[in-house]
Amino acid sequence: MAKKTSFDGVLVAQVTDLHIGFDRDNPHEMNVRRLNMVIDQLNAMKQKPTLLLVTGDLVENEDDIDAYRHMKALIARWEGPVIWALGNHDGRDQFRQVFPDVPADDHGFVQYEIDHGGLRWIVLDTLDPGRHGGMICEDRAAWLKKRLRERKDVPTVIVLHHPPVDTGIDWMSALGCELWVQRLEAIIKPAKQVVGMIAGHVHRPIATSFAGKQLSVCPSTAPWVALDLEDIDPKRPDGRPLILADPPAFALHYWNGERLLSHFDVAGPRNVLASYDNNAMPMIRDFLKERGTG
Repeated sequence: MAKKTSFDGVLVAQVTDLHIGFDRDNPHEMNVRRLNMVIDQLNAMKQKPTLLLVTGDLVENEDDIDAYRHMKALIARWEGPVIWALGNHDGRDQFRQVFPDVPADDHGFVQYEIDHGGLRWIVLDTLDPGRHGGMICEDRAAWLKKRLRERKDVPTVIVLHHPPVDTGIDWMSALGCELWVQRLEAIIKPAKQVVGMIAGHVHRPIATSFAGKQLSVCPSTAPWVALDLEDIDPKRPDGRPLILADPPAFALHYWNGERLLSHFDVAGPRNVLASYDNNAMPMIRDFLKERGTG
């Protein structure tokens, strides 16, 4: 068995649901501190990602231009290129004022494509002003369909804020009966070059599939949504936890030329129970030695 001597492939980081400006006019608010922890950790990685995906809900209030400027400065601490996507808390006009160089389509939707690391990254705009849920209208669907008809030989990743699936969390889900979900499924399912989809919105890590494609949902840098798979009654509060102060999180997506692998992690101090020292070396040797013999 050939020995792997170096890191091979492309490693991409993702942060999502930053919600900067939640505590409006407080430059040191909790969400700022949480995002800074994640950026610090990404910059300090030995195997550093070559691209950062920032997948929506960049600010808490769409009209808060100062929050967009502050968020831009915070992300600028990341030492590399960035792909931006919009979420339901964002405003296109306000985003475009602060990020005039981010492409948009002919209808003004913030969706575009770039090539990086042997992959084609297609960003979709799922923002539907006034709604929490996602949207792919006919114009956006036509744009995506046209893009996927081109360059069918290039492995492609779809980047969007809203995962078009039932997440099991009743109030943070999309349903198969929604027209935008059906539009997207009809386009994605036959597109053999799509090797994965990457989303945010749910404030939790989720691994699932959509239209036969791998779909990973990144946990948030802002506080997490509680995991509760019981249906929620909009007319009867039951006291269940909704938001948790778990550590700020991020995702790492690794493409090895054949498949997309996603890891989720949190930033900040860790309680290390074991390190790779002389005592651990025999165990590591055994793990590596036995590979391929089972």
